Amino acid sequence: SIIRRQRQELKLLITELKDRDKELNDMVAVHERHIQAWEDDRQKILTLAQRCSLLTSELNERNAIIKSLTEKLKLLESQHNDSKIILENTQQKFKELAQKVSDSSVHCQALEEKNQSLHCSILELSSKTGQLQAREQELLTMLQLKDKALIETTDQITEVTSKFKTLEGALHAAKLKEFSRNREHQDLKLTLNDIVFQINKMKDVLSEKMKESSKHQEEISHLKQENGCLRSELILAVEEAQRKDQLYQFAKSKQMRIEKELSSLRQVCVKQQWDLHFLHVNLDSSQESRQ
Repeated sequence: SIIRRQRQELKLLITELKDRDKELNDMVAVHERHIQAWEDDRQKILTLAQRCSLLTSELNERNAIIKSLTEKLKLLESQHNDSKIILENTQQKFKELAQKVSDSSVHCQALEEKNQSLHCSILELSSKTGQLQAREQELLTMLQLKDKALIETTDQITEVTSKFKTLEGALHAAKLKEFSRNREHQDLKLTLNDIVFQINKMKDVLSEKMKESSKHQEEISHLKQENGCLRSELILAVEEAQRKDQLYQFAKSKQMRIEKELSSLRQVCVKQQWDLHFLHVNLDSSQESRQ
């Protein structure tokens, strides 16, 4: 009966050992799966760290690009302000030249009126000269007919001749004055043409400056749009880096939980090894007692 009872106990112990062995095998399989999962998580963490470093370098490059674009934008804004100042100065010069042209046109109109009055006076003097020439011819005929009245009319002839000379001098002076007026009028026309040419040139320069200013404005708007796109990309990259950091924190917490479970499993394995050792000792003692 003792041997049967011991055999029964041995069978129970063997079945319990088989159950413990099966549990240990299951725990080892679970432990291997946990180790494999931990290795996969480790590889994922390494790949995430590499991607995080790549994204950090790309972020630094984007920051450098944004800084250079910001400096370029400031330079273009300063150039735009300079072009605005140049445009204002050009407009002021254009106004001054327009005022000069208007003054020159008024002066030319006054000179033309004066020239017209001088021309009228010359016509009057020429008519008076014709009248005097007719008077002289009449006097000559009278001298031919009246030789006797030569002595009496000599004084009148000399007086008329002196008046005619004075009139010729006045006519010559009027012609010289008219020539000088015409020359001055030609000079004023040349000056007016030069001013008109300068005004047209300034208009061309002004149109070029306006085109250049429009180009600068378009480039500034394009740079602002590009800067906005880069800022949005930077915000997305920062958000992605934050999400990756959160995933890294989650993986880290998961790794800590796995390590805790692994330590608990190790403790269970140690306890089971002690139980197994105790069972072996009991088995040996039972075998010795049976022998």
